[in-house]
Amino acid sequence: MIPRYLVDVDLDDIPHIHTDVIVIGAGIAGLFTALRASETKRVLMITKKSLLDSNTRYAQGGIAAVISDEDSPEYHMQDTLIAGAGLCSPEAVDVLVHEGPDGVQDLIRMGTQFDLENGEFALTKEGAHSQRRILHAHGDATGAEIVRALSERTKQDPNIEIWDDHFVIDLITQDGVCYGALVQKPDGQRVFVRGNATILCSGGAGQLFRYTTNPDIATGDGIAIAYRAGAQIQDVEFVQFHPTALCYPGAPRFLISEAVRGEGAYLRNIKGERFMDKYHPQLELAPRDVVARAIVDEMELNKSTFVYLDITHESEELIKHRFPTIYEYCLNYGLDMATDWIPVAPAAHYMMGGVKTDLHGETVVKRLFACGEVSSTGVHGANRLASNSLSEAIVFGRRIIERIQALSPLSGNPTLQAVSPRLENPKQAVVERKLKLQKVMLRYAGLKRSAKGLQKGYEELTRQLSIYDTHMTKREDYEFANLLTCSLLTTTAALAREESRGGHYREDFPERDDLQWKKHIVFKHGEDRVEEWI
Repeated sequence: MIPRYLVDVDLDDIPHIHTDVIVIGAGIAGLFTALRASETKRVLMITKKSLLDSNTRYAQGGIAAVISDEDSPEYHMQDTLIAGAGLCSPEAVDVLVHEGPDGVQDLIRMGTQFDLENGEFALTKEGAHSQRRILHAHGDATGAEIVRALSERTKQDPNIEIWDDHFVIDLITQDGVCYGALVQKPDGQRVFVRGNATILCSGGAGQLFRYTTNPDIATGDGIAIAYRAGAQIQDVEFVQFHPTALCYPGAPRFLISEAVRGEGAYLRNIKGERFMDKYHPQLELAPRDVVARAIVDEMELNKSTFVYLDITHESEELIKHRFPTIYEYCLNYGLDMATDWIPVAPAAHYMMGGVKTDLHGETVVKRLFACGEVSSTGVHGANRLASNSLSEAIVFGRRIIERIQALSPLSGNPTLQAVSPRLENPKQAVVERKLKLQKVMLRYAGLKRSAKGLQKGYEELTRQLSIYDTHMTKREDYEFANLLTCSLLTTTAALAREESRGGHYREDFPERDDLQWKKHIVFKHGEDRVEEWI
């Protein structure tokens, strides 16, 4: 049984700190919401590493928004709904496609410099988009440019206090209301931070898997602490594996942006043959789940550990101009994109599900909000459309701040004295347990799943429940507890969903089944899971 709190806590025994708005996490969601909130509120921003450490920083492709006169919100909505495989919320998608352009203008006002061509935004096209609507910066460094601009403003904002290297252990709730967070400082001291509103912007859970494009901080903290606090967790069986991560001896699984295929790159198997025509009429620009599984099929068919990404038919000038970051990175490992085929393989990239929110980013726990990858707004459904994630963060970040502005002051004081169950200390080092978890998830809950494998994976994961020990004091212990929570939720949902849809593929149920499964699987701590029809 997953406990309500990870550690023993008595609020009377620890210092209290007060602020208006608590923002947990950085990235585009945290930075943007903090800046918008600071216009009228005092903001405390808590990061477990630094402002520059987030998934956003590594986002290459860009941000999707209707900018061109040849495009329309209706086209963008249609593309998003198709990619989402029947599980998108039409209301949430409608919000995204109509409010996205204004959000982009906010980013520009905050200092983000997107690439221009002849005085107009340079727009590109990515997988499953019918139009060129992806804005990018410095070719393939969009996320880094957004983080640069927003973090510079955040550091200079007198209404924002930044706590780097702090870890949020749990949220403090009472009677269905969030009062703030239990935070561990770098010196090990714990404090209760009380806020009128708390916004989770803690990113995804890519570290659930052995191979991922995510940085090491993506350990599912926000999903896990929200679950323990009583929020609803939705759609976590839908995990997006990016089709093309660098797969080369000695190199990390570095993301090779979908924009490379958008600019005309081919996928070739180990024999040098193009193969996407066997799998989808959109070839290399098919939805990501289709492309990723096609690559795995080709790898299995030809007994290889990778396929090739080939853009050598394009000019060296275009490649260097459009993809300078990827070009330089590959060159560091002796691979020249202009002349060499790049070995790639799928890697865990994005979690479509997360903390369920309404159209203003609020959870069922009052005064608790979620924004960015940690959230489940209904935009992504079963499969995220490329470059919609950055748009989602700014659109729903704006809406969260609108809701917070209307909140009355938080009254009352929580009286909390929680004692978590004391369990036997595990003998394995946390790094060993984390690696074992990642291998279990990759093997049994990865791109291809089955009841037999998922059941075996779930049983292996439940044997690790002894990690919930109240003597935990280190960040890596909390992170592993959060990873284990997320892995149990993901495998449970994947085992329950007896169909294939979007980022969830069951070899024993390979077809999509709208009659039985056009619905969400939702978890809430202490309650049985529920299934909510679309």
